[in-house]
Amino acid sequence: MLTRNCLSLLLWVLFDGALLTPENVVPVSGRRSSAQRVKRGWVWNQFFVLEEYMGSEPQYVGKLHSDLDKGVGTVKYTLSGDGAGTVFTIDETTGDIHAIRSLDREEKPFYTLRAQAVDVDTKKPLEPESEFIIKVQDINDNEPKFLDGPYVASVPEMSPVGAYVLQVKATDADDPTYGNSARVVYSILQGQPYFSIDPKTGVIRTALPNMDREVKEQYQVLIQAKDMGGQLGGLAGTTTVNITLTDVNDNPPRFPKSMLYSKLPESSHVGSAIGRIRAVDPDFGKNAEIEYSIVPGDGGNLFDITTDENTQEGVIKLKKPLDFETKKAYTFKVEASNLHLDHRFQSVGPFKDTATVKINVLDMDEPPVFSKPMYTMEVYEDTPVGTIIGAVTAQDLDAGSSSVRYFIDWKNDVDSYFTIDATEGTIATNELLDRESTAQYNFSIIASKVSNPLLTSKVNVIINVLDVNEFPPEISVPYETSVCENAKPGQVIQIVTAADKDLSPAGQRFSFRLSPEVSNKPNFTVHDYRNNTAGIETRRNGYSRRQQELYFLPVVIEDSSYPVQSSTNTMTIRVCRCDSDGTILSCNVEAIFLPVGLSTGALIAILLCIVILLVIVVLYVALRRQKKKDTLMTSKEDIRDNVIHYDDEGGGEEDTQAFDIGALRNPKVIEDNKIRRDIKPDTLRFPRQRPPVEDNTDIRDFINQRLQENDVDPTAPPYDSLATYAYEGNGSVAESLSSIDSLTTEADQDYDYLSDWGPRFKILADMFGEEESYNPDKVT
Repeated sequence: MLTRNCLSLLLWVLFDGALLTPENVVPVSGRRSSAQRVKRGWVWNQFFVLEEYMGSEPQYVGKLHSDLDKGVGTVKYTLSGDGAGTVFTIDETTGDIHAIRSLDREEKPFYTLRAQAVDVDTKKPLEPESEFIIKVQDINDNEPKFLDGPYVASVPEMSPVGAYVLQVKATDADDPTYGNSARVVYSILQGQPYFSIDPKTGVIRTALPNMDREVKEQYQVLIQAKDMGGQLGGLAGTTTVNITLTDVNDNPPRFPKSMLYSKLPESSHVGSAIGRIRAVDPDFGKNAEIEYSIVPGDGGNLFDITTDENTQEGVIKLKKPLDFETKKAYTFKVEASNLHLDHRFQSVGPFKDTATVKINVLDMDEPPVFSKPMYTMEVYEDTPVGTIIGAVTAQDLDAGSSSVRYFIDWKNDVDSYFTIDATEGTIATNELLDRESTAQYNFSIIASKVSNPLLTSKVNVIINVLDVNEFPPEISVPYETSVCENAKPGQVIQIVTAADKDLSPAGQRFSFRLSPEVSNKPNFTVHDYRNNTAGIETRRNGYSRRQQELYFLPVVIEDSSYPVQSSTNTMTIRVCRCDSDGTILSCNVEAIFLPVGLSTGALIAILLCIVILLVIVVLYVALRRQKKKDTLMTSKEDIRDNVIHYDDEGGGEEDTQAFDIGALRNPKVIEDNKIRRDIKPDTLRFPRQRPPVEDNTDIRDFINQRLQENDVDPTAPPYDSLATYAYEGNGSVAESLSSIDSLTTEADQDYDYLSDWGPRFKILADMFGEEESYNPDKVT
């Protein structure tokens, strides 16, 4: 506080003694002489006020005074502008200016005000209004601040001394142009001796060589910024800088132990992971990536090793099956090396390490092992049942070997074509085999240990059925060929090949020749080309269809298998008419008798015309017959009972024929001299003349009554129509002809009245009348 008061007093003396001394005095009235120096009527200068003033009285700033003021109270001073009346006040009589409150330079560094001297009586300005500045004088009241702190930085480990880390910067709100209040000096309070800082620039650098991340990775450095050039009494600010040492590949991988042991069952599967090893690398990230490899040596070819990217472990895998009985232990070396090397540290040594791995194989109870991975056997077809065709062998390779039992997997050999001896493993046929039915059998044999039947192994057995030459060869299609009438001797008319149902072995040959019974006939011959084909050749000049149309040529074919099989195949050779180029024109026999020059198309056209004419004639006759029948049968839907006549004395109902009632529909037919259709006419007998039928009054009255009903019927159609009157008559002596519900038998009845009914009932009268002697000449 004493320092501030002394400073204020010094400033006041300076301001009041020097700065407020009038420099230019301007007279209130009168003209200025050209040679006379002009002075202002009142003077002022730049005023200073100390910031952060804490006194009990208002702080004195300065004094305004006009030359026209004679000290008698006739001049009044006024103040306007920044802070007038609120921050600064003026004594109207003396012109003294005071600051009525504490000021902060960092808030407002200066104030611009205007002063005026006026006459108290007239209120008129005595001097022109003038502007002046009150500047706030700075004091060291602000400490340096790190606006960007706290800081985070990194530097590679093993960096040399003086490696750049980071630059920090502190800001002081004090006036940098006045004194040392804003002059900042940097220093390290915490973090030595690892790091250093430049006092003026704030650059942080490493101070120790070979700082190792694996020893210490994080450092916290405390930085101080002090103003007043670091002198005593200056204000200070601090910040922290967190510095991380980044990793470099300066450490090789190392195995914790030089010898590693492991136990492994011999039943381990190929490709499975059998163990993990790890080399320790204190580096981080890609610098700690390790590649593992097996050093060639004893047992190394049975194992493989890969790197687990997540854990950087070496995974040992089995490449080949293990066998305790063959080898009980394996020893090999594993090498671990870094993938990403830093050449700056190669002088340290090789960035790799090796360890020895010893694996002991554990004995396990294993299933039997077959001597072969697959068995192939052969057997001839038609081999007798029970013939042994081969054997399979399996052994128990464990230390305490056990007996083995064999059996066929029934899933493959459903039909049981083979059997196997459970003890010896011999396979025999169980049925007769046919190669043409099944040429190969594929099934499985299972072997199990007697001591542990659950331990089984399986092997595939393929049995090929060998062919026995039991089928003779035959000519492949075609069996029929043709020869031209104008053929020449030695002309090949057909190439024939042979087919054999047997499985022909490699190199089988077929031979062709003529049958001995036709070898002396000079018509055709067979030329064997000795490549399983033969040619049918002509042996004479020209053939005639008129003399012989077909030739039958027996060809003998033999195979080369054992036993030799042969067959005689007859080929049909048809003689055909050909043109000069040998193109066949016709092979039909009818073509011999056809006129020359008549083509096949013309013959087909003629035949079609004949068929069409026949169809037309048949249709015409059918229509004529249909029309003639319709003249007698005017209605096809007559529901009246037909009269049945019996045309056989002994046939009964089986020999009935419907009676034609056309005569009842057309009364004129009764009077026509026509032969009855229900009686077979006699060829030498003429039809006799029948007496005219007596008029039947019942029928006439019935017809007239029905005709009158139709004439007066208003609903009858206005055109001619056929009306059928189904009338049975009344008062019949015979009553019903049916025997149903009859109380008497046929023998008790008298049928003589049937003879009185006329010739149409003659047959009934003959059938039910007196029995006549059998007459074979009588037509019934």
